[in-house]
Amino acid sequence: MTRIGFLTALAFAALALSPSSARADVKADEKTRVELAGMLGRVVNIFGGRGAREGVTSTVIVKGDRKATLGEDVGQIVDLAEEKVYDLDLKRKSYRVTTFAELRRRFEEQQRKAAENARREDPSAKEKPAERDPNAKDIEIDFDVKNTGQTRTLNGFQTREAVMTVTVREKGKTLEQGGGMVITSDMWLAPTVAAMKEVTAFDLRYAQKLYGGLAGVSPEQMAAALAMYPMLKPAIGKMTAEGAKLEGTAIQTTTTMDAVKSQEQMQQEAKASTEASDSKPTGVGGLGGMLARKIQKRTSGEKDSGDKARATFMTTTHEVLKIATDVAAADLAVPPGFKENK
Repeated sequence: MTRIGFLTALAFAALALSPSSARADVKADEKTRVELAGMLGRVVNIFGGRGAREGVTSTVIVKGDRKATLGEDVGQIVDLAEEKVYDLDLKRKSYRVTTFAELRRRFEEQQRKAAENARREDPSAKEKPAERDPNAKDIEIDFDVKNTGQTRTLNGFQTREAVMTVTVREKGKTLEQGGGMVITSDMWLAPTVAAMKEVTAFDLRYAQKLYGGLAGVSPEQMAAALAMYPMLKPAIGKMTAEGAKLEGTAIQTTTTMDAVKSQEQMQQEAKASTEASDSKPTGVGGLGGMLARKIQKRTSGEKDSGDKARATFMTTTHEVLKIATDVAAADLAVPPGFKENK
């Protein structure tokens, strides 16, 4: 599992924040864009094509125990009653079936692999009991929601703005002292569209059947994401629970995920920066000298007076473009003429 894979998992997990609800048929056109920070984000934009730069548009259809998500080249049908997932290759007109039991097995296997990789990458890490890491810190979660009073028209819907913030920090310490994670969800809410609530309700039922937690991504992505960001699950859980209490349907949701360094981490980085600066040779001319001076400026902080302790590592935008409630059973079936790959 690549870093891109499990960061994408975080993005899809974050989309579960939209307020949720009742049972109704629905067909909605949606657009999702994921922005990753730093060099990784630039690489994704270059090699990910137009979808990575402008976002991916798909049609989401829910009827009873079935949900279909259809893109330009691929699609997926989830059947909760059958406990099966149908992955569609729309170009080759073929599909593959995976049972929930197989997905659970993969999830458990990837959790073990992710934990082993994390231990290998951290030389100071020791073997820890499976039930709980003795070095793990207890955490506290702070929640806040504000109705800003701002309004705007989006995709034909009259919306109002609400900003939800969840802060995960070390118990007994402030965010600045102990570091942690901050997830901010800026939502533009239209009056409640009953049918749209079924999409989130379905995802929650699917998640509960599979993991007892987050849905929308593969077992491999989910296991790696939770291994790298253990604070994510309680944070998303809190936002999902509180988001369900908001009145309205989210037409556009922009979610930012920030990592916050502790005072100890900041002190260690400052020390390392000073040592690196002191060790730089002086009197070097030409291209090498110019590069050294640029690096020195970066490490000494001359060009960056912002909050170095806090950095946004991901931003996701999810937008509802159109909503319909006329859904036929055929809309959620494997298209005629498609062959199964076994």
